[in-house]
Amino acid sequence: MNLIRNTIFLILLTGLVYGCGSGNQDKNSLPADLVKTPTSASGSGDSRAMPRIAFEEEVHDFGRVIEGEKITYAFKFSNTGKADLLITDVKSTCGCTVPEFTNEAMKPGESGTVKITFDSSNRKGFQNKSITVISNAIPSTTILKIKAQVIIPEQF
Repeated sequence: MNLIRNTIFLILLTGLVYGCGSGNQDKNSLPADLVKTPTSASGSGDSRAMPRIAFEEEVHDFGRVIEGEKITYAFKFSNTGKADLLITDVKSTCGCTVPEFTNEAMKPGESGTVKITFDSSNRKGFQNKSITVISNAIPSTTILKIKAQVIIPEQF
């Protein structure tokens, strides 16, 4: 009985040691200094040392578009903070809206874009789509919006 218990313990311990090894670092992992945050849940820390993301505009209206068109817009932003800015993810509310962004660190004062492509195929009428930008900045999430009135060609 002791032999079985000791064998199970040894197997679990071996799995833990090899499972937590540092040799298998994910190629998409981020350096800790880019994602560190000087503020804590307690509210202590200096938020002035954080990156800040500032978009020139957060809403873009494409106006009238013909059903089936693919249209693109690039939301421009700047890092107005005092640390490197890193956009970690950009998500849209619909598969018809595809975001593109760079996941490289941006120094204070540098600018970039979040490019959005809207596919109006199989859509009609007024369209409002939201895009969530997640970063290590203040604010950590920014909601961008696109609008369009999709018209069917026979309605000209």
